[in-house]
Amino acid sequence: MNPIEPPISHDLLERQSAWVEHYRLGLRVSEQGVVVSVGDGIAWISGLPSAAMDEVLVLDDGSQAMVFDLNQGLLGAILLRDTDRLTSGTIVRRAGQALSIPVGEGLLGRVVDPLGLPLDGLPPLAHNGHQRLEGDSPAIIARDFVQRPLYTGIKIVDALVPIGKGQRQLIIGDEGLGRSALGIDAVINQRGHNVFCVYALIGQKRSTVVNTIQLLREHGALEYTCVVVAEASALPGLKHLAPYAGCAIAEYWMERGHDTLVVYDDLSTHARTYRELSLLLRRPPGREAYPGDIFSIHAGLLERSTCLNAAHGGGSMTALPIVETQQGDIASYIPTNLISITDGQIYLDADLFAAGFRPAIDIARSVSRIGGRAQHPAIKAEAGRMKLDYLQFLELEVFTRFGTKLDAAMEKPLRRGRLLREILKQDRLAPLPVECQMGWLVAFNDGLLDTLEPGKVGTVLERLYLRVSESGLALEDNREEWSQSVLEWLDSTKLNRS
Repeated sequence: MNPIEPPISHDLLERQSAWVEHYRLGLRVSEQGVVVSVGDGIAWISGLPSAAMDEVLVLDDGSQAMVFDLNQGLLGAILLRDTDRLTSGTIVRRAGQALSIPVGEGLLGRVVDPLGLPLDGLPPLAHNGHQRLEGDSPAIIARDFVQRPLYTGIKIVDALVPIGKGQRQLIIGDEGLGRSALGIDAVINQRGHNVFCVYALIGQKRSTVVNTIQLLREHGALEYTCVVVAEASALPGLKHLAPYAGCAIAEYWMERGHDTLVVYDDLSTHARTYRELSLLLRRPPGREAYPGDIFSIHAGLLERSTCLNAAHGGGSMTALPIVETQQGDIASYIPTNLISITDGQIYLDADLFAAGFRPAIDIARSVSRIGGRAQHPAIKAEAGRMKLDYLQFLELEVFTRFGTKLDAAMEKPLRRGRLLREILKQDRLAPLPVECQMGWLVAFNDGLLDTLEPGKVGTVLERLYLRVSESGLALEDNREEWSQSVLEWLDSTKLNRS
């Protein structure tokens, strides 16, 4: 008995008829290359004289690669997918296109790899098209000034190191000081603010990846976030492309008028991956064995983050690149490169972390060069007064460490400074609405909290935040209303006399 042949699907018949309908006789010239050697995520290929940089290559064994280096007689390609059957002698063909990734609002709530393949076990992505991973940054005439604030929910950042939509703000510090925590908090705080987020995990351990995704899901942030993952065990080519994939996804939304936030966690790993690939491709090493174009690689990536003017949609892409330092050495090669590219940095200090000050942000070394112009005028006025008191306190505290006897008039600034240090402490995953930040700024600047014991600060602030939330006060209300409301609440609870 003859075996029963499976029925041919309707979709397959339609595709076959469409191919036949559009088929045209004619001379076709195609190129065919061959793998000379392969190893460590790199393939050397002979042939393909017309191949261009960043062009996708398809190998007969099912692997995929991208042209990364052009030499006379040989192509250097980074592997994007590989199989156990990949070996020297494998036939290679050009795909005739540059590498791109699916984009669109269908990526919100999804976890994908740098090629756009889902990693969350959910159905295939519903996308609106494809975007090239590597593209040009927006032209100068398409850009606008950074003039709208992006709130992270972190008191010390929003008050003293403000970030504007379209800004590139570096997060820098040693490992284990909470760099990633700042990025996650910033994403969580965008809930309800119509900001699409992308979190790019570059070369992170699987446990770190799972923990990050779980935190975003638990706090309701995954629904407006796309997570791009290239694990530590991934091919070097995928780790290199991870930040570009995250940037391309956010860039699509920006070009259509949306505000976006991209966190690159982290670019130190990306730089090391690029150094590894460059050395394997026999490019001449430079300082610390990094190739000479490492600066332009990161500059080209971060320059794509900007604020577009109304004629070009009015969207924005805010970038929070994360970089690691060794033993607090902020002057090493990659950190200084990124500091010179970005619009400011948030520096995390190991001594502050060890002393229990969290987040361990060193105000003396942190700066936001353009975020101040995006800060709300009311917050800016209050934060300016508070920052002056805090910097004065830091200078006075240096003298107290040497046992210097201070004048009695200096006791009040020291007491207020220690109080302010307690106020600026904040737990992880507890972003604060900007109205609540205005409430504590007014209370501190008016001296309404000066009599508080440091141990009572946390309790009092929680009740103050609840009072501000219930009062319905907004930043547009005048300063007198804020001051009167806070004063009345403190009087009613007798906290200002405790």
